[in-house]
Amino acid sequence: MKRIWTKIIGLGALAFILLPQIALAAGEKAAPLVIVADTRRFTGWQAWWTNLYNESHLYFTLVTVAIIPVVGFLFGCLADLIMGRIGIDLKSRELAEH
Repeated sequence: MKRIWTKIIGLGALAFILLPQIALAAGEKAAPLVIVADTRRFTGWQAWWTNLYNESHLYFTLVTVAIIPVVGFLFGCLADLIMGRIGIDLKSRELAEH
């Protein structure tokens, strides 16, 4: 067991040491990587969303993190409403096992 942990730690240390060299392997002439979304075919809120992604990854992340719980809450309320309409009552639970 000690031999396996020694190999795992050794490989981790090797990766930590060599990772900067791999990143710099392209040399100084390499162009910086630019990540953008293609906005030509989007309109409305989709265009706004992709432009937000292109302009600031931080604002895009913050808006995404804020929207996900709100949409989850709305979908949960909608599902509860629909299930209540078709007769599934999740508010009072009776156990089937006695």
